[in-house]
Amino acid sequence: MAQANADIQLTVTLEGERKMENFGALLAAVIGTIDTPLLILMNGDLGAGKTTISRGILQGLGHQGAVKSPTYTLVEPYQLDLGKIYHFDLYRLMDPEELEHIGFSDYLSEAKLCIIEWPENGGSYIPQADISIDIKLHESGRQVTLGSSTESGKQCINLLQQI
Repeated sequence: MAQANADIQLTVTLEGERKMENFGALLAAVIGTIDTPLLILMNGDLGAGKTTISRGILQGLGHQGAVKSPTYTLVEPYQLDLGKIYHFDLYRLMDPEELEHIGFSDYLSEAKLCIIEWPENGGSYIPQADISIDIKLHESGRQVTLGSSTESGKQCINLLQQI
């Protein structure tokens, strides 16, 4: 997992879907202060809460309405005040080369924010994360660990620790 090499980490324990969404909204508030594009990689078992935190981020950035997991479409685009945001779910990706066929590098280059669930399925097509989020079951909730080794990601985590 990407956070193993991280220069900075933050771990929180969250209980319940609402707390996971609220944590995503807090992260969104911090993301909104960063000038550079960001790449967030979401790691965790099926049902761990990757989409729940993604929903909190997107709604925290101003998206109105439902946030669906792009499991079948691979990517869900959003145009928000922050800019272009792409939410990827690579769970059903059969071959990392499929990313080349959908213009994955174009998405990355034009986005203000990309959130990728199941990044391990993208192999070498997935660049270094600004923020890696690892979610594990923990007692009655989830243990969420954010890690980063990029300046933008470290800035986000530092700001999040101050909230």
